Amino acid sequence: MKESKKIFRSIILFILLIALTGYILLDGKDIFEIIEIIKSANVKFVAIGIISMFVYLILEGVNIGRTLKKLNEKSSFFKNVKYSLIGFFFSSITPAASGGQPMQIYYMYKDGISVSNSTLALLINLTSMQITTIGIALFSLIFNYDYLNKLLVICFIIGILLNMSALALLIIGIFSKRMSNWLINVALKVLKFFKVKDLDAKKEKFENELQKYQANAVYIKNNKLLMLKILLTTIVQFLIYYSITYWVYRALGFSGQNIFKIISMQAVLFATVSGIPSPGAVGVSEGAFIEIFKVIYSESLMSSAVLLNRGINFYLFVIISCIVVIVNHLRIGKSKINKLEDLDEVLEEEI
Repeated sequence: MKESKKIFRSIILFILLIALTGYILLDGKDIFEIIEIIKSANVKFVAIGIISMFVYLILEGVNIGRTLKKLNEKSSFFKNVKYSLIGFFFSSITPAASGGQPMQIYYMYKDGISVSNSTLALLINLTSMQITTIGIALFSLIFNYDYLNKLLVICFIIGILLNMSALALLIIGIFSKRMSNWLINVALKVLKFFKVKDLDAKKEKFENELQKYQANAVYIKNNKLLMLKILLTTIVQFLIYYSITYWVYRALGFSGQNIFKIISMQAVLFATVSGIPSPGAVGVSEGAFIEIFKVIYSESLMSSAVLLNRGINFYLFVIISCIVVIVNHLRIGKSKINKLEDLDEVLEEEI
């Protein structure tokens, strides 16, 4: 019930942000003209964009499946893609994408996959995504720095620093016991300063998590080829995701810029908004798109470009992934396990 209430509040916040973004984006614009521009878009390129988004999510499922298979967990291709869609939906509606992985772990548990193994699979996937996001963004910045105003530069730096911090914590948590213990002590001192209760229980929980991650270090060291395959797949995955912006560009009748230029601009955009804790970066992504791509689109076409781009690479798949979550939830309700345990209890039981 607690989790259901949190999800409900997240959905309400998500809808309010969409409504506010739509109001700001369309205020003072001719809505019928925008609709006509979108309707006149080249269907072939729109279809390529939608297929690219499907491929992006499928490749995430492939990466999850690789680790699960190596851990001798039974999981089909379609189930792995389902986990990818579930993660996409809950990441989209929760601040800082905080709900994605916990819900993926929960639904994997319902399918008979142990929490420790599902956590490892998602941990490896997350690490690979962090490396890819940072690497492509920093390389792309070289060609697109002039398109960023001061605010976007600050947001880009914040986004990169947050991604690098998350990556550093993941690596430290896995490989360095000494540094991990130091970080735990620092965290406990901060909690003590703010007079947080039950510090002993929190310390024990931190240490349990640390032991779990460090046990995974042995697995990673012994499966370097698998890690390389996952990283290369993630790079392809993100390049395909960034290419959606190019297919939208072509759909609106443009061809002056090459695909590599548009991909690099989208990579900078993604890194810029990734540090903002808004659910799905709603509002922030649209605003950053306008600022970065104003050198590509005229003011009269900008609203149409934003709506079509975000419609394909975000809103359409929020709807699709929502349907997947609902269908999967109904399937669970009809199974032998009718009572849905609280996620925290499930995690503690497995640990």
